[in-house]
Amino acid sequence: MPQAKIKKILTEKGFGFIAADQGDLFFHHTEVKTGSFDQLQEGDVVEFTVGQGKKGPCATDVRRVK
Repeated sequence: MPQAKIKKILTEKGFGFIAADQGDLFFHHTEVKTGSFDQLQEGDVVEFTVGQGKKGPCATDVRRVK
């Protein structure tokens, strides 16, 4: 699984962006698989799977790396 840092979190809107090698990837709060979306912060390192969303590539199965 690739790893990257969270670039931006919009807690009130329920989504964020990961600064991945292929560019910024959108992720929705429902894709956070460990802990809760509210516990994530900008700069946290996460691992994820690259999936396909309505507007292009996105991050799925997002998990914070300890």
